[in-house]
Amino acid sequence: MKGHESKMPRMEDILNLPVQDPPCTEFSAADIKWNVLLVSVLSQGGRDLKEVSANQGSMDILSIHYTGVHMVLKITEIVSLVLGMSQISNLPQGREADQDAVGTRAMYAPRISEELRQKVMSMLYVGISLDNIIQHHMEVVQEHGGPHNRDDFLTRNDVRNIERVIRNTSHELHIDDECSVKVWVQRHQKHVFYFQDASGSEPFLLGIQTDWQLQQMLHYGHNGSITSHSTFGSKKLKYPLSTLLVFDSSQNAIPIAWVITSSLIGQDSHKWIGSLAERIRTKDPRWRLNAFLVDDPSFGISVVRDAFQCRVLLCVWHVRRSWIRNLLKKCCNIDVQREMFKHLGWILYSSRSGPNVMDAVEEFLEIFVDQSAFMDYFKSRWLPYMEMWVGGIRSLPVVGPEPHAAIESYHLRLKYKLFKEQHANFWPRIDWLIHSLTTEFHSLYWLDQYTIETGYLPNIRDESFSSNAWYQALHIPDVDVILDEQNLQLAKVISQTDRNLAYAIWNPGSEFSLCDCHLSSQGNLCKHVIKVAMICKNRQVARPLLAAQIYRQTLLSLLHNPPDDPVVLDHAISSATRLQQDIKGLEDLSNSGLLQQLPSEINSQIADNALFFARSH
Repeated sequence: MKGHESKMPRMEDILNLPVQDPPCTEFSAADIKWNVLLVSVLSQGGRDLKEVSANQGSMDILSIHYTGVHMVLKITEIVSLVLGMSQISNLPQGREADQDAVGTRAMYAPRISEELRQKVMSMLYVGISLDNIIQHHMEVVQEHGGPHNRDDFLTRNDVRNIERVIRNTSHELHIDDECSVKVWVQRHQKHVFYFQDASGSEPFLLGIQTDWQLQQMLHYGHNGSITSHSTFGSKKLKYPLSTLLVFDSSQNAIPIAWVITSSLIGQDSHKWIGSLAERIRTKDPRWRLNAFLVDDPSFGISVVRDAFQCRVLLCVWHVRRSWIRNLLKKCCNIDVQREMFKHLGWILYSSRSGPNVMDAVEEFLEIFVDQSAFMDYFKSRWLPYMEMWVGGIRSLPVVGPEPHAAIESYHLRLKYKLFKEQHANFWPRIDWLIHSLTTEFHSLYWLDQYTIETGYLPNIRDESFSSNAWYQALHIPDVDVILDEQNLQLAKVISQTDRNLAYAIWNPGSEFSLCDCHLSSQGNLCKHVIKVAMICKNRQVARPLLAAQIYRQTLLSLLHNPPDDPVVLDHAISSATRLQQDIKGLEDLSNSGLLQQLPSEINSQIADNALFFARSH
């Protein structure tokens, strides 16, 4: 250890150097008094130089040692900062300090902190140049009052070293993919919250969460919601990818964990859900989740409830996107597309209080029997699972269309980054998928949040993050929505760029709405559909007001005519209290834009059922 320290430039040696004051800002070698100590110190600081005596000073030495001379000229400023620094107090709240980059040890730290290293690495992955990284870092340091620790003295060599690491890093850590994944897991233990290698009857299962993703889960997930985006790439990747997402202040979906498994996502969810919940509560025992959105009814609902102690909602985004995109491909008539899409939504929702699901499906098949291309797709892909989806909708509240837009934006960005044709040879390898997610793709989201939180680098931010239909819908004025509450078959939204143009929305207020704008015609959710859905909810156009009134009347009737049996009475009051609390929680979710209102036809049926219930008591 002593031998190592003797090779490092000691702060005492630097402080003992005489401070020179050249006569002007532009000076030559003749204006500087040269000595052996200065060159020796600089040489030991990492430059391969020979000691030079005082009479050997020249312009060559001046140009070589300009950085060192500049350091000597600034020595008094550095001394004052070092003597008066207080690094720990300047750390963001909740962040742990890198012990090699703060305090007295920072004077001699040979490397930057892991936090800064990850920051620089992310900036390099998104294409920010070395010069821009250094310039940005200097601006940040100056805004914080000047240098305080080793991180504040980030050098070009530090950035080049990280650049070299990125350039020399390969996803292929072993020629065999399975072995390569094991090597990655061994090297990144703190980023793996669950790993199970495929063996016998046990499927492959890998859960990944970086430190930054954990911080986003802590920040946006607390008293918020998490949604699953499952089975991505099932046709191209070796194993499908599932992502857990949170929503930020701009309604963007941020990936806070990735799960890669060779089995169905719901089949082994009990193995990794608990590990993830334990990981977050170990970090913050006070952390609480408000709602968990599942996009597959086979997902372990009870496992989620037990692990996170929260409400579980069903998200039908995958169903909607698959149906509308195949309708656009296989059906050429626009009017027929709209009618078929509306009927498909009715199949899901009518089963809550209407006919049997198979009866609704048979009716759908008879009405549109001439659309054979779509019917063949529907029968093979969806018919075997309709009972499962209808069962999920019967038992779980359904997510509104607003979060669908954020999920879709994430889906499209993931598809764009991973499924470029130049990567086609790598799709069968799991190690390539892991590497792609945890490097370049991860860095895109890091940069976006860094820009939002600090205001820095706005010109480098990926513009697609601001194209989220949910976020854009918030900027459409209510007065630009034309909605006839007496006829909810059609709504219109005035264009924000051409005031003479209005877009038509069919079946408004539902996630099965369609718009005639270009984005919607490609099978995507548009801001016009989202905005109309918001208006419908805010004006209570589709909310079950009558059912709510009857619910209150039923409770009042129960309180005015209590059962004679005290045990039954206690049970009734306890059940009513729990139900009231549950409804209040669902109202909170609805106000946040997460809960889907029921179609008006179903509301009337629920009201009729509630009236019958009230009269029979």
